[in-house]
Amino acid sequence: MKVLVVGGGGREHALCWRLAQDPTVTRVLAAPGNAGMAASAECFPSVAAGDVPALVNLVDQHDVDLTVIGPEVPLVAGLADELRDRGRTVFGPSAAAAGIEGSKAFAKEVMQRRGVPTARSGVFEDAQKATAFVDELGGTAVVKADGLAAGKGVTVAAERETAVAAIEQSLLDGAFGQAGRTIVVEELLEGPEVSVFAVTDGEGNCVLLDAAQDAKRVGDGDTGPNTGGMGAYSPVPALTPEMATEILDTVLAPVVDELRPYRGVLFAGMMLTTDGPKVLEFNCRFGDPETQVLLPRMPFPVGTLFHACATGRLAFEAGNAGFDEGAAVTVVLASEGYPGRYPTGLPIMGVEAAEEVEGVTVFHAGTARDAEGRLVTAGGRVLSVTGTGANLADACNRAYAGVDAIHFEGMHFRSDIAARAAEEAG
Repeated sequence: MKVLVVGGGGREHALCWRLAQDPTVTRVLAAPGNAGMAASAECFPSVAAGDVPALVNLVDQHDVDLTVIGPEVPLVAGLADELRDRGRTVFGPSAAAAGIEGSKAFAKEVMQRRGVPTARSGVFEDAQKATAFVDELGGTAVVKADGLAAGKGVTVAAERETAVAAIEQSLLDGAFGQAGRTIVVEELLEGPEVSVFAVTDGEGNCVLLDAAQDAKRVGDGDTGPNTGGMGAYSPVPALTPEMATEILDTVLAPVVDELRPYRGVLFAGMMLTTDGPKVLEFNCRFGDPETQVLLPRMPFPVGTLFHACATGRLAFEAGNAGFDEGAAVTVVLASEGYPGRYPTGLPIMGVEAAEEVEGVTVFHAGTARDAEGRLVTAGGRVLSVTGTGANLADACNRAYAGVDAIHFEGMHFRSDIAARAAEEAG
């Protein structure tokens, strides 16, 4: 079958790379793609991931058999609906179901209806009322823009002043536009975070995938501002099989049922508190950089699995949704200045040398080719260097061996991805 992957980041490169290994997949297309994805997919750089009409035309023009939608923006914009209305097969939820990520207030309503464990919260359009709720919570809180804000709409406030500033930034200053005209304020939970994924087919079948943990802050030791993710690892030693089953039964399955027909992946960001797992947020797509550690550990043909989800036949493929016994670690190489302003167009050296390291795959995120055909930087998060191995320590060593082979001016990365988990796992 012909498969189109929508998106142009590290997550989508990993999807293309893995789909190209599926014997049932005869051709992989990517829109817009990136410089690295060109090795496993035919890229259409003029078709933006958020351009729904152009994507629909591309699917029709190439008679695509399966569309896999990577980012949340086209899902919330209704790309899956438009394609299904034309009789096309899609791995990704409808716009209505994608509201679980598109509106944090809606997600809270769903969780309340289904009794899903989550943080105490309130939804506000008034800054004074929001501030009063922060005081109710004891002065610490998490402040979230209701809508999609490109990963920048969440403030974790350990003191009242930070929370109030975040409330005013969103509601009074309009920093996030329409996305921030409503905010969710919730209690600050404590414990290790974990990303848990399930795939579902709209027919009531929901299969738990493995979990991952990402590193959101830019600096070692979880310091500095939040980013889109500076690295990730899988599996997560802190998540026991019993906890994973509890999350499937009390979180993922009830929400999938509430949003039925939901076809695609549901990603729950969880906090493992002393009172049990609680939901931080939901996403209607695979995570980035979590995908870069999940897909290398999937021994089965993912195209077959995604197609089964898209066509209501997951029950027939559920037994193939397993993971190998090893581990994977990915380290994000970022441009100087990221997550703030950063330069582009800087030459990148050493990617081929990195991939010569046993067990290392380099996924491209913000890369391009210049007029001379050289690989150059084109984004804040430039590359994800993934190492696989028998255990987390082995995978970590390989990932950083790959990192050591790569260089571009101003390159920075965290040096502690998976270090604590590898030590805990022995």
